[in-house]
Amino acid sequence: MIGVLALGWLLSGLVGNHWRAETAIMRLAGSRSRLAGAGRLGPPGRYRRSVPLLDADDPLPRLPRRVVVAGTSGSGKTTLARRVGAILDIPHVDMDGLFHGPNWVPRESFLDDVEAFTSQPTWATEWQYSSVRGLLADRADLVLWLDLPRRTVMRQVIFRTVRRRLRRVELWNGNYEPPLSAFFTDPEHIVRWAWRGHHKTAARIASLRERCPDLTIVRFPNNSAVDRWCDGPLRASQQEKPAPDPPQSS
Repeated sequence: MIGVLALGWLLSGLVGNHWRAETAIMRLAGSRSRLAGAGRLGPPGRYRRSVPLLDADDPLPRLPRRVVVAGTSGSGKTTLARRVGAILDIPHVDMDGLFHGPNWVPRESFLDDVEAFTSQPTWATEWQYSSVRGLLADRADLVLWLDLPRRTVMRQVIFRTVRRRLRRVELWNGNYEPPLSAFFTDPEHIVRWAWRGHHKTAARIASLRERCPDLTIVRFPNNSAVDRWCDGPLRASQQEKPAPDPPQSS
């Protein structure tokens, strides 16, 4: 119990005492997202002006059939991918479930599994794992960017981590959250990872816009925007024609 209280006190401090710094970071991230070349997913083609980022109120140009959700750990990628799948009646594929084997050992079939499901005409998943981000982006017709404030993400990931640990929620292939004390000893602990990597998604999106300038990207600055978009433009898109099938590997 002492460990839980200490973790809560420390993490509450991280979230509460840095909100001003977080605001500055978010402004910087917004500026960086408009710059081409902030980091590359792969060699871009000849430069073309990217289509504008959409917001939660903009209509979608077509019915999405292959959707990836971008965001830092704890931003709600899986929740949104699952929600999109339910609304559009397309399968949701959990990337963590494909990647993590028993005892947190990476599954050897991960790359083959991702290749297989992205070859299908419909799916929704999370945009994560550097080894497959390029493939996911190439085959997606819609990217959803959870650009939430750091304080929101940290609150979500802390509550999720504590709940999973205290309730002994099984995650993937028999894995569970480690003891809460691991926050203090493990540099790769999910909460520390979320704090440290929060700014990286903006650079990845900037690179993606350079590499795939015609790809539709919707940015969400908060969770209420997500709800508004799901109930508005996403449902309205079901009246539109679907995007073409994804390219296949040779």
